[in-house]
Amino acid sequence: MLNTIRVTVKRPVRSIFPTGLLLAAAALIFSASFLDAQTVEAREKWINERQPPAQVMDAIGLKPGMVVGEVGAGRGRYTIHLAARVGPSGHVYANDIDADGLAAIRDRCRKDKFGNVETILGRVDDPLFPKAAVDLVFMVYSYHHLAQPVDMLKAIAPSLKPGATVVVIDPDPVKTPGERQSEYTPREKIEREAGAAGFEIVRMEIFLPRDNLFILRVKERGGSGTAGERPPRLTARR
Repeated sequence: MLNTIRVTVKRPVRSIFPTGLLLAAAALIFSASFLDAQTVEAREKWINERQPPAQVMDAIGLKPGMVVGEVGAGRGRYTIHLAARVGPSGHVYANDIDADGLAAIRDRCRKDKFGNVETILGRVDDPLFPKAAVDLVFMVYSYHHLAQPVDMLKAIAPSLKPGATVVVIDPDPVKTPGERQSEYTPREKIEREAGAAGFEIVRMEIFLPRDNLFILRVKERGGSGTAGERPPRLTARR
């Protein structure tokens, strides 16, 4: 009697998704990532046109060799411009409370070959800048996000060198009608909170189309301004 031999031929396992669909999905993921990067770049370009970095840095007197502390640096939109302006002999402390944003800044600086930027993960009430280390503290579109602005300014004061300034750029409620109140800071609010923290506004610039630029200094005991020098006159230039 002959033995029956059963031969089983296994067929290749096929995906439940057609190959074309898988390729389309992969392309869609790549496209979405690429478009997201383009969106970030487009948004940065739009905001930088609203706040031209070179014009802003000229107005605040930023020069090569200076040390800057940036509060609320985000993902480095302005950080790279500050780093380029102060140059290799200067330094930028980029502060934020968002660790992912700071990681993005480090990646950006590696890509753009900026070795003069140091990231600092701070607190909502303290940027944790080194003591007596900075010539200028810079906040662009950050002030209205501060949960404790008076405490933040008080914490900034010890990091300032003699005569150092704090620069605040924030939307103006008159120039930006229709925006939510939480998205801008009136001069009166900055003046009140700065005063409570021991600062005063020494200059105000209004040349930006939708924003105001405020320059603050620590008030000296027995008078305003920095000891040994006459404080700049408060101006509102177009």
